[in-house]
Amino acid sequence: MTLKVYLSGEIHTDWRAQIIEGCAGLDVRFDAPVTDHGASDDCGVTILGAEEQKYWHDHKGAMVNAIRTRKGIADADVVVVRFGEKYKQWNAAFDAGFAAALGKSLIVVHGADHQHALKEVDAAALAVTDDPAKVSEILRYVLTGQLPS
Repeated sequence: MTLKVYLSGEIHTDWRAQIIEGCAGLDVRFDAPVTDHGASDDCGVTILGAEEQKYWHDHKGAMVNAIRTRKGIADADVVVVRFGEKYKQWNAAFDAGFAAALGKSLIVVHGADHQHALKEVDAAALAVTDDPAKVSEILRYVLTGQLPS
């Protein structure tokens, strides 16, 4: 059985690579948003045309990115959403809510400093951790039934 996992959220650390590496040898297919910050910000105006106002520049990018994100989440068996330390990831909160509304298995990753702010997001998740390695262990358990050694 191939497990399809969508990795959403913070783009400033290597957490995705940690999870992918931790799942080596498992039948897992990973998908994610575009993590090139410049490409993600500018995709709308690059494809659809320039905007004078920053609001519309950002709006176009958000809409184009939402096509990829919605498709990735809809196709996933499991959605992992990471909230980073440095930036407010409102898009990650949306992705978590969207995944939960679709009935997707949701794993949330964040530090203790976000615990209170994300209590509703955490309540929608089937697992919450502060360590990307734990996500790999969860996925390994789901696919093999084996506990970490």
